[in-house]
Amino acid sequence: MTIPAPPENADTLPPYPVGLRLAGRRVVVVGGGGVAQRRVPHLIAAGAVVEVVSPVLTPALEGMIGEFTWHDRRYAPGDLDGAWYALALTDDAEVNAAICAEAEERRVFCVRADDASEATAWTPATGRHAGVTVAVLANRDPRTSSTVRDEILEVLREGRIGLNHGRRRSPGVVLVGGGPGDPELITVAGRRALMEADVVVADRLAPRELLGELPPHVELIDVAKLPRGRSASQEEINRVIVEKALEGKVVARFKGGDNFVFGRGFEEILACREAGVPVTVIPGVTSPIAVPGVTGLPITHRGVAHEFTVISGHLPPGHPESLTDWDAVARMTGTLVLMMAVQNAPVIAERLVGGGRAPSTPVAIVCDGTMPGQRTVLSTLATVADDLEREQVRPPAIIVVGDVVAVAHPERFA
Repeated sequence: MTIPAPPENADTLPPYPVGLRLAGRRVVVVGGGGVAQRRVPHLIAAGAVVEVVSPVLTPALEGMIGEFTWHDRRYAPGDLDGAWYALALTDDAEVNAAICAEAEERRVFCVRADDASEATAWTPATGRHAGVTVAVLANRDPRTSSTVRDEILEVLREGRIGLNHGRRRSPGVVLVGGGPGDPELITVAGRRALMEADVVVADRLAPRELLGELPPHVELIDVAKLPRGRSASQEEINRVIVEKALEGKVVARFKGGDNFVFGRGFEEILACREAGVPVTVIPGVTSPIAVPGVTGLPITHRGVAHEFTVISGHLPPGHPESLTDWDAVARMTGTLVLMMAVQNAPVIAERLVGGGRAPSTPVAIVCDGTMPGQRTVLSTLATVADDLEREQVRPPAIIVVGDVVAVAHPERFA
């Protein structure tokens, strides 16, 4: 059969959008450079059987060998035999033209990186949110395509277009880690779970601005644990989330930080399992790493710290319920990150010095990390007690002990 030539005005005609179901189907990528590095992961994620033909690969693609088949050579006629889709991504125009010619002959749609006008397929700017795939083609203008895609995804993520209508949502509990405080630092999955819930059970440290974005039908239950004030016991929280889930509702248990880093998330999982309630976990950005990070303070640094230890300081050294071997901690040379330790910081510092840490060891106290009132107080183990009092430090705060503090603040610890 003779293949008809394209019409003279082909360049002015819009593309016909379609979603390719590539799972289990052979896709040939010719070229192993930067464009292939961007395309191959998406093809693999779609379930395609990917084969890459190229004498060289980027380091990122080399690290993915095993997830695709690599033919360590240049393109040769016949490489598209049995292919459903092809991508000509080399930096040689003649090779790309030959690939497209073979694809045309075999009736295989083909992307051409160097000249989209000669291709039979274009790659859209894509993104996913809540099971919806957004794909934008802006007449071969990738920058415009990406901008429009991002704006659409932002609308979806902010809930300005509802996605729950008609979706099957199974009752159960999802533990959502809210991150260190800034509402922008919750994960995409975490925000989506909140917006899709029927009930949100929230802690005091969960990013409060996000609660104001909940749809009006969502039931909000406050289980704030205020120090030395009104509190909801863990047993009561367990009872509430199980009870609401058994009523057939989707329950988001919204916590600050990460569910399992000095939270009691696993106790909630056990309660759900005991009651036969399905439960899933969405991790959160954890504050002992994120809070120092936003201030420019690394908790590890080459040649300075090969380890970091995160410790809850809510119990002082010597307390009969403490599980921390403070003598062993004092002998370590890496970074120490203390959470919930403002009240006990002076006695912890004294114990560290007594165990062998130098009194001059740098200390950084990051108060209200990621929040508008964020500030950093610099100190040492020898002076931290006085500095905490002078600076009127109050929880929440992350305390970092170690030489990485001097790396971040050389002007203070010269």
